[in-house]
Amino acid sequence: MNILLTGGAGYIASHTLISLLESGYGAVTLDNYSNSSPEALRRVKQLTGMEFKAVEGDAQDRELLVRIIRENNIEGIIHFAGFKAVGESVEKPLMYYRNNLTSTISVIEAMLETGVRNLIFSSSATVYAGDNLMPLTESARRECINPYGWTKYMSEQIIRDAAKAHPELSCVLLRYFNPVGAHPSGLIGEDPSGIPNNLMPYICQTAVGIRDHLTVFGNDYNTPDGTGVRDYLHVCDLAEGHVKALAYALTRSGCDAVNLGTGTGYSVLDMVNAFERVNGVKVPYVIGPRRAGDLDECYADPAKAEKLLGWKAKRGINEMVCDAWNWQKKNPKGYKD
Repeated sequence: MNILLTGGAGYIASHTLISLLESGYGAVTLDNYSNSSPEALRRVKQLTGMEFKAVEGDAQDRELLVRIIRENNIEGIIHFAGFKAVGESVEKPLMYYRNNLTSTISVIEAMLETGVRNLIFSSSATVYAGDNLMPLTESARRECINPYGWTKYMSEQIIRDAAKAHPELSCVLLRYFNPVGAHPSGLIGEDPSGIPNNLMPYICQTAVGIRDHLTVFGNDYNTPDGTGVRDYLHVCDLAEGHVKALAYALTRSGCDAVNLGTGTGYSVLDMVNAFERVNGVKVPYVIGPRRAGDLDECYADPAKAEKLLGWKAKRGINEMVCDAWNWQKKNPKGYKD
């Protein structure tokens, strides 16, 4: 069975590609490399010893999607493609809405035109409102505080409405919490453009000397050490969640939303201290002001993922920080090395 991965050279997608290939699926990737590198795909081939087709192009292009599906007998799509920087989405909201929503619509239109019925969508915990009680279940109230989050929220709704109008479709909306880490080989990992938006690549770049220090945004939150608490999830666990979601989608129809998280919250300083302890590397940091919209804590209730998909995170904080550092020290400048 052949699966199309839009945005297939990205951080989460490249790790998912390995899991798919190792699980016996065939794969085709589509990526315009605007925020990724074809080097990631070359390294996936190196790691797995398996071949797959990589197409350069844009997921907004419905005709291209239709052609890829027909030429490669695609039976399922994992839709990763989309802009993903929260800060940039605030500065350029129209660019985010146009790109992220158009690509989702184009994917669904191409599925309907070609008869593909299985879709796994890369969503986010940013769809949840900030006033929910923790841990977050899939029924928690949804409301977003930035355009990036709204594009995920709206894409979910577009997919739900399409599945309702076309009962043959089988869609799973995967709401990620905070992916970190890298493949244990150190060959593929997170390679952000410019200043990282996420904590772990910022820690890694500080440890390797690219950044002078880490800025911790606020230490007066209502948490044990005063810094924000989040649900950090090893990217390899997250990748395996996509394979489980695909297997589930193949057995049914309709649309389900599923959290992918560990159910355990770690603070910013928990992550810094674990990184230093496990890797024997110092991470200088300073305390800065809070960022607008940041919550005290945010972590998942992952029970539905275990019940529906048979998936549960297996890797702990030590593996997260160890694999993240292994990737960074072997690739100080990311794929540019």
